Amino acid sequence: MNTFVTIVHITVCLVLILAVLLQSGKAGDLAGAFGGAGSQSVFGPRGVTTILSKVTTICAVLFMVTSMGLWILSSKGAPSVVRGEKAEAAETTTVPVKKTESEDVKPPAEVKQEAQEKEKAAPPKAEKKK
Repeated sequence: MNTFVTIVHITVCLVLILAVLLQSGKAGDLAGAFGGAGSQSVFGPRGVTTILSKVTTICAVLFMVTSMGLWILSSKGAPSVVRGEKAEAAETTTVPVKKTESEDVKPPAEVKQEAQEKEKAAPPKAEKKK
């Protein structure tokens, strides 16, 4: 059913495009290009309804009907691939990193103790008198 409606829809689209492109405008003369009405009627010139205008109207209605049909058929189709699925937990892998001597991290207590030892070992600073 879905394939049939799709084929009808594409055919109607092509016929509609051709019917619109083959028609001439309402005021196809030179006066129509500059806004002239080309007739003395209140709402502009109204020509005789041609076969192309009837085909255009019929194709426009069929286009809307097949579009709605395809929309309805798409909602009744196969369920979505991801509907109802639960997300899996992502697996993490750890890569061992080789530390160098300069990258060794010391706890803050050891850093503070080393700073105090350096202060004790350093000779006292002589103050300058003015």
